[in-house]
Amino acid sequence: MKTNTDTTQNKTKNSAFKSWGFFDLDRWQEIWITITHNKSRSFMTAFGVFWGMFMLVAMVGAGVALERGMNSQIEGFATNSCFIWTDQTSEPYKGLKKGRRWDMENEDIPLLINSIPEIQYIAPVLFGGGGTNNVTRNDKAGSFRMKGNYPSYNSIDESIMIAGRYINDIDVAEKRKVCVIGERVYEVLFPNNEDALGKNIQVNGIYFQVIGVARHTSNVNIGGDPKETVVLPFTTMQQAFNQGNIVHFIAATAQPGIKVKVVEDRIKEVLKASHNISPTDKTAVGGMNIEDQFTMFLYLGIGIASLIWIVGLGTLMAGGIGVSNIMLVTVRERTKEIGIRRALGATPRNIITQILSESVVLTLIAGVGGIMLGVGLLQIVGVALSQGDQFFKDPQISFTVAIASLFILLVIGVLAGFLPANRAMSIKPIEAIREE
Repeated sequence: MKTNTDTTQNKTKNSAFKSWGFFDLDRWQEIWITITHNKSRSFMTAFGVFWGMFMLVAMVGAGVALERGMNSQIEGFATNSCFIWTDQTSEPYKGLKKGRRWDMENEDIPLLINSIPEIQYIAPVLFGGGGTNNVTRNDKAGSFRMKGNYPSYNSIDESIMIAGRYINDIDVAEKRKVCVIGERVYEVLFPNNEDALGKNIQVNGIYFQVIGVARHTSNVNIGGDPKETVVLPFTTMQQAFNQGNIVHFIAATAQPGIKVKVVEDRIKEVLKASHNISPTDKTAVGGMNIEDQFTMFLYLGIGIASLIWIVGLGTLMAGGIGVSNIMLVTVRERTKEIGIRRALGATPRNIITQILSESVVLTLIAGVGGIMLGVGLLQIVGVALSQGDQFFKDPQISFTVAIASLFILLVIGVLAGFLPANRAMSIKPIEAIREE
């Protein structure tokens, strides 16, 4: 017949090698007691993980905000575009001396289209300087710039129509006296939120009918601030202001899968041949490649993101080392307890699971706290930045980054407990029981 002592010993023995389960409340209580046994030591160790995760979340969010801010600066602007203009020749060629000025002409546009199949969109542009109060409507006046565009230009440098429409092919073909005005032009000429569509304005003394009010989406300004620009059909501007057949500027984009540099070089090559310019003249045809600028920003973003993760993971690893140290101290303090468990029949798996679970729980509690504080801070900063047009925009971390952070915490917790677990397994039951 079993005595009460035998029953108690059996229960103790069973609990010594009982497998750990997620819903095992006794084990959770045991883990919590271990963590809170020395609160100051646990706090200082956990703070390393907490601070490392907080810094990682904050820096990743700041990196995202920087990337979004840079992207917002070129939103609506074709990143596969290039821009071409003319300059003085620097070499004599075919009897023509260097220093010669030349102009692109209307005939160059179909020539480029037929010669360069890699071009997706191409748009000739005219610029007009703004004099003092050169744009008027009744008693309202302002000093604004003019620009002559083709409809295809809006596929390269997009404007959102607040009202009305953009220049179309019929406007260009029929040389209609119509215009699209920027936001600032509308505010000056129509100050009381009047309907501008169908109304006439004077540009340098010539009447044009307003067919649209445009809002520019990017901060890239080609030929002046779009908010303060009056856009006319290209052919209309040539005829109305005696521009002849001159083209001031050419904008072009490359077909998908084609490098913009290829298109830029081919345009320069065709223009040089058409206007008797030396093929080796490097200054006669000027150009700007937006793809190169965008690639530079892309690599900058990758570099910043890599640095953020290196610093953040380094801080987390330092916190993990702290957790490993406190677990080693805990194992040392519990040598007798572990020895008794081993003597009562606890398996190596039971001991390892116990140590690892304590390490993982301590790491997760500290890390999740760091994530929550970091996300909260990003939300506050995001609200503050939303009050104006900032270079940093909408700082936050994605769901994928949050899951990856939790996985990293789990890995660090396991690694931090691996060495203490091995130390616990090396304890011999007889020696541990004898230890005071």
